[in-house]
Amino acid sequence: MRIDVLTLFPEMFDGVFSSSILGKAREKGIVSLQAVNFRQFSTDKHSTVDDYPYGGGGGMVLKPEPMFAAVESLVPADGPRPRIILMCPQGETFTQQKAEQLSNEEHLIFVCGHYEGYDERIREHLVTDELSIGDYVLTGGELPAMVVIDSVARLLPGVLGNETSAVTDSFSTGLLEYPHYTRPAVFRDWEVPEVLLSGHHGRIEAWRREQSLLRTLKRRPDLLEQADLSTKERAWLQGLREREERLMERPSAHKNEQGDK
Repeated sequence: MRIDVLTLFPEMFDGVFSSSILGKAREKGIVSLQAVNFRQFSTDKHSTVDDYPYGGGGGMVLKPEPMFAAVESLVPADGPRPRIILMCPQGETFTQQKAEQLSNEEHLIFVCGHYEGYDERIREHLVTDELSIGDYVLTGGELPAMVVIDSVARLLPGVLGNETSAVTDSFSTGLLEYPHYTRPAVFRDWEVPEVLLSGHHGRIEAWRREQSLLRTLKRRPDLLEQADLSTKERAWLQGLREREERLMERPSAHKNEQGDK
């Protein structure tokens, strides 16, 4: 995969692109990573990339000319058009499913803005996707782009040491991942669950599935609505919900009885 990032601060990506798993993937030739300063595509003597907004208002707006020229320099005229991703708080919320979709592409271009925003013609006529990593605003699109790039690149074949790691990650199956344990088997009187020491793969897989369901029910019950669950699993979860509701009702009922007395 080839990944290009258009930014006013390419030095921000030096450490990210050369360290840890991304750095190793780059060394292996699995992914090509490049940060490009789109200021070099400005045509005036001051290398201007932003201007005051028409109609007034605070802040500066990124001009369309440098951004279009920068993208066009990265895309062959006769080649396929890559996904051009605008990092923006107004965009589609980034998810694991979106990461899996993007990991099938051969070329991605990320557009990182600063200042007040983008000229609307960049949104309408240049980019293919607008992505947000959450409902908050940062000073620029660089940090969100790093998050998305890391999430996408780790899904490429050969990037992770264990190819099954990405398959069992939280959200990849629609559920949160099960708990993990390692040596020692006992630490400060806290023991590793016995089933994990049994060597019985069937029991271990069943335990992990159950734990994944329990953790999702507790922490992100909203995910269960779209998860791929069996009829038996849905009935089991419903029983847990009903039991929890009964337990929550008992203290209030007891309190009312005391009040009536």
